[in-house]
Amino acid sequence: MSERALDLAITGVVPVRGRAVGVAPDAASPDGRSVRVRMSSGLSPMARADLLSFVRGADAIVTMFTDRVDDEFLDAAGPSLRCVCNFAVGTDNIDFAACERRGIVVRSTPDVVTEGTANLAMGLILACARRIVQADAYVRTGRFSREGNTFPTGWMGMDLCGRELLIVGAGRIGYAVAQRALAFGMRIAYVSRSRKLAFEIAPLAARRVELDAGLASADVVSIHTPLTPETRGMIDARRLSLLKPDAIIVNTARGAVIDEAALAKILCERRIWGAGLDVFEHEPRVHPDLPGLDNVVMTPHIGSAEQRWREEMTIVAVSAAMDGWRASRRAE
Repeated sequence: MSERALDLAITGVVPVRGRAVGVAPDAASPDGRSVRVRMSSGLSPMARADLLSFVRGADAIVTMFTDRVDDEFLDAAGPSLRCVCNFAVGTDNIDFAACERRGIVVRSTPDVVTEGTANLAMGLILACARRIVQADAYVRTGRFSREGNTFPTGWMGMDLCGRELLIVGAGRIGYAVAQRALAFGMRIAYVSRSRKLAFEIAPLAARRVELDAGLASADVVSIHTPLTPETRGMIDARRLSLLKPDAIIVNTARGAVIDEAALAKILCERRIWGAGLDVFEHEPRVHPDLPGLDNVVMTPHIGSAEQRWREEMTIVAVSAAMDGWRASRRAE
């Protein structure tokens, strides 16, 4: 009698190259048996009760960063679960200790999010510096037709050439953002727990600084550190007060790295030039003061949302989930 098919559950709708949205990807079992792939049918995150019901009986699960993977989740999945792969670079939504107690392998998709996230970070920097979102609204609402562009004093932006970019979190994404900033003539500094030679040699020629000193000297700050107990709330009111009056701060990492209420306060008081936020402390909820401000550009956590890279993430996540399942079985 043949063994039952492996059950791979995907808790969100993931893109598959060459297929319509909503069509599940194929998966190959490491031991040659067939794989049943079932995927969420909704574009929004599942309600908790629906999520727990959906994962029941899975051998491997591809989770979204919005899914809280804890004892309750693992209990709901049941004893057949061997691997969880997060469809994201971060894994702060996963209780590693709970997974380890049960012998469940945890994987993620770090490399394939680099270029898309770096592109968005640079886009947010440019949008803030040149007031692109506000200028777009000025045209769309008819003010340009009525008032002109108020040349030569209107719509003054901030130049980037010769300015200092501080990278907080000197990993792959931080490096990619620094590479892009070089094209705009920016100087690079970085904050890291350890020295990163790749940042200090050409072409970046970056200098390593302590966080407080770097915040005080930077013209643009780009956050790329993972969310850990040490980095949660790391950019607090005191550290935000160190920023220059014409500084820009951008966060495409995790929202809780910045004290969002403190950031909203200094933006309301016009104590810095502006901010670009792709992530939020309590997302999808946003601090109520932020939407009404014209000195903040916000996007709904779309860092890696480029078609090429999201399709690649699907391939990597499915393969990692199957490989993790095999690794867990070997360890038994």
